[in-house]
Formats: sequence, structure tokens, C-alpha cells
Amino acid sequence: MAEGVKKPVKFLKEVTAEMKRVTWPTGRELRKYTGVVVATVTFIAIFFAISDFVISSLLQLITN
Repeated sequence: MAEGVKKPVKFLKEVTAEMKRVTWPTGRELRKYTGVVVATVTFIAIFFAISDFVISSLLQLITN
């Protein structure tokens, strides 16, 4: 039973140690990366919306 308790405790200690070694982005870097992600997602969403509209219009012309 004691062995089963030691493993999670050891794991959590190792996780804590590893999290301290992580190089976290600065606030400025975080905002920059977030902006890039938002811009990319927006561009892709607009691209697919336009593509969907064009393909739907073409299919409607063909079927009518």
C-alpha cells in the first residue's frame, strides 16, 4: 500500500521540478504569439467561408 502512495508523490515532485525548468514566454511574447494565432485562424475562416460560398454558388448554377 505504501508503494502505491509513493509513486504519485514522486511523480508530482518531478512535475514540479520540471515546471521550474520550463522557459515561459514573456507577456509581450505571449501577446505576439496570440495575435499570430488569432490572425491565422481569422484568415483561414474567411478563406473557407469564401470557398464555401463560391462552390455553393457554382453547384447551384449547375443544378438549376
